Amino acid sequence: MKVAFIGLGVMGYPMAGHLQKAGHEVCVYNRSEAKAQQWQAEFSGRFATTPALAAAGCDIVFCCVGNDDDVRQVVLGEQGIFAGMPKGSILVDHTTASAKVARELADIAAKQGQYFLDAPVSGGQAGAENGVLTVMVGGEQAIFDKAQAVMDAYARFSQLMGAVGSGQLAKMVNQICFVNTVQGLAEGLNFAQKAGLDTDKLLDTIGKGAAGSWQMDNRGKTMCTGDFDFGFAVDWVRKDLAIAFEEAEKLGADLTVTKQLDGYYQEIQGNGGNRWDTSSLISRFKK
Repeated sequence: MKVAFIGLGVMGYPMAGHLQKAGHEVCVYNRSEAKAQQWQAEFSGRFATTPALAAAGCDIVFCCVGNDDDVRQVVLGEQGIFAGMPKGSILVDHTTASAKVARELADIAAKQGQYFLDAPVSGGQAGAENGVLTVMVGGEQAIFDKAQAVMDAYARFSQLMGAVGSGQLAKMVNQICFVNTVQGLAEGLNFAQKAGLDTDKLLDTIGKGAAGSWQMDNRGKTMCTGDFDFGFAVDWVRKDLAIAFEEAEKLGADLTVTKQLDGYYQEIQGNGGNRWDTSSLISRFKK
């Protein structure tokens, strides 16, 4: 297919590369043109100087930027994605954003004869680089079916969760669950270190039991050594949690413990850990 990818950050750059490797005709756009040129040199695709030019003539346009405002900036306006997308084409937004902006863009797309899927991803930078992301999607079944086969280039699993906005709601649940898992792991490992246990042996053992998790398998040992350079930064998780808190307020959902953990991440930011990854919760015990 002829596709475009808008946004070449730590996630978008490898995702667009997987699309090109899968045989699709890919055109990319990035606000920093040097990054687009670097991508072109590595993957032999094309790059455009505006989102509209990248989207021109495409069957599907993928987008992965920072937040709601960034999404609106690259999608709307004279040089935005919608201005370049043909009628009948699909915009798949992989940004972790609000359900509100997803519904807003879906309404605009429908009026223009275009289609929209909100499709945030889980798996982090490593998942993007290895092409094994999990994708949570909101939209129509028929449109999802068309996009799914293309997303398979970088996803090991994708699921339609419901109507537009459902993908973003599912991602909020993902973020709530994983930060609580990280805190439990941090407390347990701090306990283990104070008890003088061999944490490598410990993790290899309890990881095979009920305590096992992705976080334990992938971050347990690095948490023990104080290595926090694994992609998904504290600044970004706090952005994601703020979206979840706003939605929870509307729903009347209790996120008391998650709000406490957000305060812990704020504390880490105050100590200069903005770009540390989310496993840095354990650093609070090392004062």
